[in-house]
Amino acid sequence: MAMMNLSNLRKAPGSTKRKRRVGRGSGSGMGNQSGKGAKGQLSRSGRTHPYAGFEGGQMRLARLLPKRGFTPPNRVEYQVVNLEALNSIFEADAVVDLEKLAQAGLIKTTAGLVKILATGEMEKPMTVKAHKFSAAAKQEIERAGGKAEVI
Repeated sequence: MAMMNLSNLRKAPGSTKRKRRVGRGSGSGMGNQSGKGAKGQLSRSGRTHPYAGFEGGQMRLARLLPKRGFTPPNRVEYQVVNLEALNSIFEADAVVDLEKLAQAGLIKTTAGLVKILATGEMEKPMTVKAHKFSAAAKQEIERAGGKAEVI
């Protein structure tokens, strides 16, 4: 067997393909307009679309649609939990924290902020720990004999 050296290295068969030579006469099948069609921006040399969303000179959709609303840059997003959910899932005298809310499937992650809202009634006393409570939710928890603790 021949020894391997730089003089006998070859590319793997089929790994390379010959470049298509365009503009070499009509007999080649790639003459005349060289596969670029006829006229227009895309048939010119150096052809590229000018920018993302370019629609060939037509007014682009992003400019046609009206702008709506405003997103404040320092908005705080809360995951919300209603009292009726706490009442139906947890037992009386339970200590409800972020881990237990996540295990029960009431919040997606323990990393975010959680706010308790007063939809539904609280019938069992329990200690609820969250980042924020609505005034009505806090009042309802305390009316039922529980505690609302802000983390």
